[in-house]
Amino acid sequence: MNRIALLMATALVAISPVAAPAQSSAPPQRSATDFSVGPQYDTTHVYVASEDFDRFVASFTATFGGTASKQGVFQVTPTDSKTKSQLALTPAGTVSAFGFVTPIPVPFGAERTGYLVTDLDAAVASAMRHGATRLITSFPDPIGRDVVVQWAGGVNMQLYWHTAKPNYPELATVPENRIYLTADAAEQFVKQWRGFAHAKVTSDDRAAPGAEIGQPGKHYRRIRMTSGYGKMNVIVSDGQLAWPYGRDLTGYEVCDLSSTLVKATAAGVETLVPAHAEGDRQAAMVRFPGGYIAEIHAPVKP
Repeated sequence: MNRIALLMATALVAISPVAAPAQSSAPPQRSATDFSVGPQYDTTHVYVASEDFDRFVASFTATFGGTASKQGVFQVTPTDSKTKSQLALTPAGTVSAFGFVTPIPVPFGAERTGYLVTDLDAAVASAMRHGATRLITSFPDPIGRDVVVQWAGGVNMQLYWHTAKPNYPELATVPENRIYLTADAAEQFVKQWRGFAHAKVTSDDRAAPGAEIGQPGKHYRRIRMTSGYGKMNVIVSDGQLAWPYGRDLTGYEVCDLSSTLVKATAAGVETLVPAHAEGDRQAAMVRFPGGYIAEIHAPVKP
């Protein structure tokens, strides 16, 4: 679905930096069965009401820097529909914003991310071998092809492929896909994602403080992984979560949390959970105009 927005982004000027050091390292050697391209091509899909669309895009870029592609109204699904579509590219991560002006056809609207792959058919076959289910079969769009798949625990994501290979600069910081699951599905999901994405577990805390997810007095399991698709934080709990926990799709890393929250507030972003310590980071939860809820964090400096 975000193929249209990515096409429009080819006319963008250079992205302005956010307050974080650029990552400069040679790309890792990847297996022939690793179909990832890079986290700068991976986007969170944000659906907002058409009347909130402009305010959301403006607030997101004002908070994290960067710029947005030209806005348009397109059909981005294989069945009849129309949506405003725009890509917000920032050094802290990218979102594909959609403001449908018609009803949203199934299964769209429930997918959390779009991941660019090198070979769609091979990537879909690999995903299915590792336990994913297609929610819709692959379909063409004006500049490529798309599919929506579901993993254990109901984790929906889009895979897409471009006819012409895009070229975007590396991110200053890689965002974190935040996935909330119960223990019933967590082990299976992690196994599936590790197999498909060639992901590595960077930490696995089986007794993280529950206060980090709004459950003081409890503990939860926090599994952090990284792959060519970016970072992932699997949050394993009893599912008895107080709002807004579990509504956040993505965590954005910044260099200075306080200054980022100041910019966010000035852009009309509401702080839902104030900045607080979470182990090796300071974190907060915010809500952008239009209702998009996100986590923002900064590493604790030694």
